[in-house]
Amino acid sequence: MSSVDPTAPAHRWRGFAFALSIALLTIVPLLAVVWMAVTPQPEIWQHLWNYVLSRVLGNTLLLMALVSVAVLVVGVPLAWLTAMCDFPGRKFFAWALVLPLAIPAYVLAFVQMGLFEYAGPVQSVLRDLLGSSRWFPDIRGSLWGLVMVLVMAFYPYVYLMARSAFLTQGHRSMEAAQALGLNPVKAFFKVALPLARPWIGAGLALVVMEVLADFGAIAVFNFDTFTTALYKSWFDLHNIGAAAQLAAMLVLVVLLLLAAEQRSRSAQRFHVSHPQPHRVVLKGAAGWSTTAICSLVLATSFAVPMVQMVQWAWSVWKTDLNSDYWGYAWNTLSLALMTALIATVLALLLSWIRRRHTDPLTSWAVRLAVIGYAMPGVVLAVGVFMPIAWLDAWLMALVQPFGIETLGIIKGSLAGMLLALAARFLAVAYNATDAAMQRITRSQEEACASLGLGPWQTLRRLHLPLLRTGLLSAFLMVVVDVMKEMPITLMMRQFGWDTLAVRVFQLTSESMWQEAALPALAIVLVGLLPVILLVLQTEKTPSSAG
Repeated sequence: MSSVDPTAPAHRWRGFAFALSIALLTIVPLLAVVWMAVTPQPEIWQHLWNYVLSRVLGNTLLLMALVSVAVLVVGVPLAWLTAMCDFPGRKFFAWALVLPLAIPAYVLAFVQMGLFEYAGPVQSVLRDLLGSSRWFPDIRGSLWGLVMVLVMAFYPYVYLMARSAFLTQGHRSMEAAQALGLNPVKAFFKVALPLARPWIGAGLALVVMEVLADFGAIAVFNFDTFTTALYKSWFDLHNIGAAAQLAAMLVLVVLLLLAAEQRSRSAQRFHVSHPQPHRVVLKGAAGWSTTAICSLVLATSFAVPMVQMVQWAWSVWKTDLNSDYWGYAWNTLSLALMTALIATVLALLLSWIRRRHTDPLTSWAVRLAVIGYAMPGVVLAVGVFMPIAWLDAWLMALVQPFGIETLGIIKGSLAGMLLALAARFLAVAYNATDAAMQRITRSQEEACASLGLGPWQTLRRLHLPLLRTGLLSAFLMVVVDVMKEMPITLMMRQFGWDTLAVRVFQLTSESMWQEAALPALAIVLVGLLPVILLVLQTEKTPSSAG
């Protein structure tokens, strides 16, 4: 079966309509937010302008700038050292430095808070050693503490992308630079770093998106940004209009960042090669200093937080591991499984549509369908809630003549959460599914067509069996992401319907670090699964092996 001719009007519009119907899952929430932005209530705008905008905008931009600079300082040198140099422990650190991706930022935030607060073990030990009168900076409510946590949580994005660039561009460029008389330091800054700029830029864009979308870690440090201001507008002020206005501004910022990132990538084209690595051997003090730096980063971002969580969880598991906890676990798992099933089915249909219809309209519809992953969870929560509230009001007006009184039919239901979560994580399932779809050759499809099989029969008898592994990967990745997700579940759940992530938020809001460790540890252990798969996949590639 060959690809459908994109110039055939019937087929073109059919594929576009099919993809657009799935894209409505993302388009409707964004349109709802935009609608509130273009039809503002003057008093809401006045309040935001006078008391909210300048503060949260300044804080958000400052946080983005500080974290961006810091992740570059941490991630790029680590990538260079593990890719281009040889030192004691390099093979271990090459994959171990990715492990912090398994710890959600909000978990790392409360662990670091518990470690470094006044009554925490770090300051207690330092006071015993240096004297009780010694002054130590307070991590509570501190910008430096929040930046440290976000850098430790997000530097692997830059590390992975930069390391891939350094491995693929090879040593030929460095050898050419040295042949021109440049020493290794100048060759790095004038040759290797510029060549790696598109990869580093892509990793940095992911970091900025994560900082914009983060809610849990920022809430732990009581630092106001767009996401926390949006949450407070909804739950503290009970003002959905103000929340929608802030969400619209956040959408605008995200879209501008997406456009800038795409333009940066499309404007740069570099030839890469895949030579066998010929690493610079760091001996003596240089080698062991490099090992110490890698050990410090890994300990701060993963090892020490994990040990602390295990210690806290061990101290409370006998009392906390009760029926309530198993209820939180069941809510989390059931929500993750249902969302993953919806997202995987929709991703399969999108990938199949994109395979059969190659016209620009269908491509744009597919892009719109998967843009939800770039949107912060708080934005999608507001965007999904608003049309549900409108529909709910219409349904209640219909049933009132029959004497039926109700506070809501759809609002606060499981359906709202599933819609928002599916919109958020559809891109995760789509990327894994489409990667598997690309491995199916056109000749296989043409063989099915020659046997008289129609499109749906080909999907069932050819694509589904060959996509089994890709679909399973997509399903598991969505399960893990939903289990770690906090803002959407926190803002849209039914009263009393808590998940592990929501429970972590509730306990950390009351500074109950030990009690929060048990659900947090369960989330982290599940989050290790995709990270391990990523590490195994990375180690299989020729350029990164060894």
